Amino acid sequence: MEKRKIGVIVGSLREGSFNKSIAKKLASQLPENYEAEFLEIGQLPFYNEDLDAGTDVPKEWEDFRVKVKAMDAYLFVTPEYNRSMPAVLKNALDVASRPYGENVWSGKTAAVISASPGATGGFGANHHLRQSLVFLNVITMQQPEAYLGNVTSFINEDGSITSERTVPFLQSIIDGFVALTEQFYK
Repeated sequence: MEKRKIGVIVGSLREGSFNKSIAKKLASQLPENYEAEFLEIGQLPFYNEDLDAGTDVPKEWEDFRVKVKAMDAYLFVTPEYNRSMPAVLKNALDVASRPYGENVWSGKTAAVISASPGATGGFGANHHLRQSLVFLNVITMQQPEAYLGNVTSFINEDGSITSERTVPFLQSIIDGFVALTEQFYK
């Protein structure tokens, strides 16, 4: 079986991010023939179409587009900010889908996981991200849905996951994501 390259995009830039801890755990649960690469998004200048029209396209955009295009599939792990996805994540979607007609996200699979200290587990961010992915032609895993609420109750300060129920649930997300991706690449 050929090796699949999975781009992991975390919507939080915070050093001790719960979402980063969850993303690392998910990446560790991928099968051997799946290779996770964390795609950094915090360095991307805000998207401005004027810059894409000229000769001064930011190098960070060009480099990010190349990395996104090289991936076979994506794992998005995000917090919720004000009932939506963080601006840094939306910016990454915009940068790699522009200029018009050069969307490098298109035609690949993804899973969306949201996590929050609150009870709803980032439901709003999860669905806003999914809405953008539909437009970008990303085939997004529908089930199992992944809204991880009350994360402070199952993640230690060192980022380890302490809940015996959470680890198998994360594995079910990976299993569903792998099944979708393998079906897509048949």
